[in-house]
Amino acid sequence: MARQVSIGVLISGGGTNLQSIIDAIEAKKLDAKIQFVLSNKADAYGLVRAKNHGVSTEVLDHKAFPSREAYDQAVVDLLHARGVELVVLAGFMRLLSPVFVKAYSNRIMNIHPALLPAFPGLHAQKKALEYGVRCAGCTVHFVNEECDEGPIIIQAVVPVFADDTEEALAARILKQEHRIYPRAIQLYAEGRLRVVGRRVSVDGFSKDEDQVLIQPSLAR
Repeated sequence: MARQVSIGVLISGGGTNLQSIIDAIEAKKLDAKIQFVLSNKADAYGLVRAKNHGVSTEVLDHKAFPSREAYDQAVVDLLHARGVELVVLAGFMRLLSPVFVKAYSNRIMNIHPALLPAFPGLHAQKKALEYGVRCAGCTVHFVNEECDEGPIIIQAVVPVFADDTEEALAARILKQEHRIYPRAIQLYAEGRLRVVGRRVSVDGFSKDEDQVLIQPSLAR
């Protein structure tokens, strides 16, 4: 049975994944409450999105702090003060230090526009096209102390076409990001996620052995 989970969303930019989370909450498809949205950049459009829906916002400029650890501790203090249980990174363009990760162990989610462990870091779509993969996608994972290496919660797969540009592929992946991020948070709210080593098990997960994406399609 789901309970309402208190989340804090961290952003640095436009906040489209933030919007998908807000929309899912308002549609009563996600049992969560956003305690506040924090950005390290005052001009992040995601702050406008939050305010448009009555969600509290904070700006904490990382440049005002002497170290990454000092900044992260300040963010953690804010999260604790607001009663945040689950931290959701939605385009937060900073690597988290051990100070942050240890404070919220297995309670920080991130979304990455690739099928991890392939293509971690920046420019994932560009890397996928240059490598010549037939399928790409996105991954929601728990955050650990390494970049894009935490235990995987959910992934979505999209086809890659011969005439794809980086922008076209990114747009196709982004549509799936907006679907799977609220889903990952809902699974957490339902208490269905179990982290064992590198693996995340999902209680009640039903197998469909016929579920497959083949690219190029066998049909033509």
